[in-house]
Amino acid sequence: MNFVTSWSGGKDSCYAMMQAVQQGFIPKVLLNMMNENGKVSRSHGLPLAILNQQAQKMQLPMEAIPATWGDYEAKFIAVLKMLKAKYDLEAAVFGDIDLQPHKDWEDKVCEAASLKAILPLWQQDRIVLVNQMLESGIVTMIVSCNTTMGESYLGKILTKELARELQEKGIDPCGENGEFHTLVINCPLFSEAIELPKFATKTYNDYCFIVWEE
Repeated sequence: MNFVTSWSGGKDSCYAMMQAVQQGFIPKVLLNMMNENGKVSRSHGLPLAILNQQAQKMQLPMEAIPATWGDYEAKFIAVLKMLKAKYDLEAAVFGDIDLQPHKDWEDKVCEAASLKAILPLWQQDRIVLVNQMLESGIVTMIVSCNTTMGESYLGKILTKELARELQEKGIDPCGENGEFHTLVINCPLFSEAIELPKFATKTYNDYCFIVWEE
């Protein structure tokens, strides 16, 4: 079964894709929704150059689609339909763990595009899941987080110890509620690690994030 991955650049979409591949599905293309200027990804604030590097390490095409929040859904459905025809797709893979409104939306857009929504991580235990990701060979870095965590966490590589520390602070170790987002630097799907540009950190509207040098 050929599939598109809804690729954020972070650990959850990466591990979902790894799981789908393990189940015998065939990855054909990555899809990322960008902000309206097309420069950074909507969900994780990652520059297109970094997303393209990830795609190159997997030898897969990347579809990066600029969208506003207003036209996001319509564009997502349109691009799913286009990719379905172009790559003979049967499914779309998503990295959500247990946010029901997200799953409902993904089921809806996939149905509109006549694709099957696959969520390999759905309703798995968070700390077990993070440990599995790390054991599977995913190397991932925190690129944004809330002010409860603070700027000191930015640029840190996620480890089992760090996940446990977050859990002890009452923070979801998967960041499923948006507490933090990650960037996959390396994983078994990559031929080699990506190279990161230099970066600074800043806090804006109660959220801390990495500012990448262009």
